Amino acid sequence: MNPAIRRYWPQYEWSNVFAMLRNMKVAPKRCEEPFREKLVVITGATSGVGYRTARKYASMGARLLLVNRNPEKSGRVRAELAAEFGAEVEEVIADLSVLKDMQRAGRTLAALDRPVDVLIHNAGLHLDARTETPDGFETNFAVHYLAPFVITKLLLPKLRREGKTRIILVGSEGYRFAVWGLRLDDLQWERRRYSGLKAYGAGKLAQLLSMHVFAEELGSSGATINAMHPGMVRTETGRDNGRFYKWYKRNVIDRNSDSPEVSAEALYWLGAAAEMAGRSDAFFHLTTEEELAPPARDAEAADALWKRTLEILGEKGVAL
Repeated sequence: MNPAIRRYWPQYEWSNVFAMLRNMKVAPKRCEEPFREKLVVITGATSGVGYRTARKYASMGARLLLVNRNPEKSGRVRAELAAEFGAEVEEVIADLSVLKDMQRAGRTLAALDRPVDVLIHNAGLHLDARTETPDGFETNFAVHYLAPFVITKLLLPKLRREGKTRIILVGSEGYRFAVWGLRLDDLQWERRRYSGLKAYGAGKLAQLLSMHVFAEELGSSGATINAMHPGMVRTETGRDNGRFYKWYKRNVIDRNSDSPEVSAEALYWLGAAAEMAGRSDAFFHLTTEEELAPPARDAEAADALWKRTLEILGEKGVAL
């Protein structure tokens, strides 16, 4: 028997799945307190969840720093938020599938002369075929896992020093597609038949496992890190996939999905609500805390992934 099946099968419980299904029907909590002059960093803010979240924080008085790939779209969002809300908006143009851009974004944030109040790792994608980044990484792995890892790792000294940042990983219940955990010997999907859903799940699972170690690294500094599922909402994710996926998304997924404004409300609550002060290393379905499935709460796997990630980056000449 596969060792991973033997490891995780006894830990799976139907109650965990039923809880997820119940949580799908629960509306997010709302925070009505303003966020004036607080600095919020959001990656991937030109559309979907990131865009709606930027609008929400801007409407509540926050200052924004947006990390976006497309300079034209980023400029339009920046101008819109300034005109509509009077928001102070800065931008970093970076392709978070590219290692040098991940590092540049992280170093730019680390060099800021003011505290970061909320950091939202939102940038994401869905692919139905395996692609590689310029650095040779499988794209899901690079965008969903490596980018948040590199940026947050570079920020650790600043985060510990300031002791106030709330880091939010926009994850997904899709981590459950990685039913038997990660293959540390094949994180790039070079030895197996590629599955878009499984690769997506693996990237999101890796993100969650890193959350546990980052929470330990932050310790009692006051900075926190949590992850959330943004609900079933309409986004542009998967727009570059094949004809069948685009048809399925348009006619099935989007017709049964909510507006990403639902996600924005949840992300505002997680970042601004007083009751989230000091809460760390937790997973939320929107704003409802949820127990993770067995592979996502495996401390041994989290430590092994952390070490393997530093090795992989070291092979590329990156020391964090």
